[in-house]
Amino acid sequence: MDNVAVAGAGMVRFGRYPDRSGPDLARDAGLAALHDAGITLADVDEAFVGYVEPKSMLGVKAMKELGLTGLPVTHIENASATGLVAFREAAWAVESGRAEVAMAIGFDKMTEMGRGSASSRGTGRDQLDATILPAAYFALWAQRRMHDYGTTPETFAAIAAKNWNHGALCPWSDRQPDHIVTVEEVLASQMVSEPLTAMMVCPVDDGAACVILASTEWVKRHHPDRRLVRPVASVLRSETYEPGHTFLGPVVGPSTMTQDTAGLAYDEAGIGPDDIHLALCHDAFANEELEYYELLGFCPDGEGDKLVAEGATALGGRIPFNTDGGLIARGHPAGPTGLAMVHEVVQQLRGEAGPRQVDGARTALAHLVGGGSICTVSLFQAD
Repeated sequence: MDNVAVAGAGMVRFGRYPDRSGPDLARDAGLAALHDAGITLADVDEAFVGYVEPKSMLGVKAMKELGLTGLPVTHIENASATGLVAFREAAWAVESGRAEVAMAIGFDKMTEMGRGSASSRGTGRDQLDATILPAAYFALWAQRRMHDYGTTPETFAAIAAKNWNHGALCPWSDRQPDHIVTVEEVLASQMVSEPLTAMMVCPVDDGAACVILASTEWVKRHHPDRRLVRPVASVLRSETYEPGHTFLGPVVGPSTMTQDTAGLAYDEAGIGPDDIHLALCHDAFANEELEYYELLGFCPDGEGDKLVAEGATALGGRIPFNTDGGLIARGHPAGPTGLAMVHEVVQQLRGEAGPRQVDGARTALAHLVGGGSICTVSLFQAD
């Protein structure tokens, strides 16, 4: 991608909003992004709206909350990857020249979906938040990791504790502990599915996020004093069949899917893992993040545990992961999750991330998988 940049970004803090609708939350996120871009909806040429809620026409309804300008609206749904895919479509709309300014907006009310409507078990840090993701599947994946590489529950707990502590520094994070979360505290929380405890699992959330993209020249002209943040690659793939293909379920697909998607993104951008200053990845369960250290190319197979032990993926480390708390702390309403990642990338690459700022950050990676299975990876640079 050579001619697209981020013009604005905004979001609503993820959490529980029992008295607000999804389109209502989307309106606030959209207005925040438009304000950040210094424009109104009349300046937007095309919109891509992502949500997972099983209700029709919500995308158009959400856009009506922002105004009636006649712009084309496209609904995007790709499970957990929805927001990042909406971002990809908006970026390519600008890159292709079809639109000079495009909006990607996502929202969801996960607390009203499926088991999210039931009462959670436990209180405080032991609350299971009516977990909607297939915890048993991820627990089996974690156990397989333990069998193959000798990974311990303490390693998973260290990743979760890191993300809770990152979340405490992010004003848009759902989970903001008032003290330093420890490995022992994570391990002591209620067991969800061995070896994963409640504090290793993302919460069920509501929320919204929005990103405005425009041509590079447009952004330079309208924001000459702001550091330019550009997506330099955005790749989407589904799994590929090969002889002996192993089906790992509809959740994350085979490991080759993330490897292949990341590899194409690196090739498209002309950079590699060693060039990335921070990364955001799918971490609905703590063991996922550990796997993606390796699948995204940041270390060889089986060596992700060493990154955790060295503190390499924490703020101040060599390659900080999920600097806003990730899905585990920031939250995971599905539809807006990927756009919240982009929001964090923009904050970091502009140098506006406050106490969680990664020193000298100029490149970033955002990765999500979606049930089905699909994977999307976007790479960013700051000029």
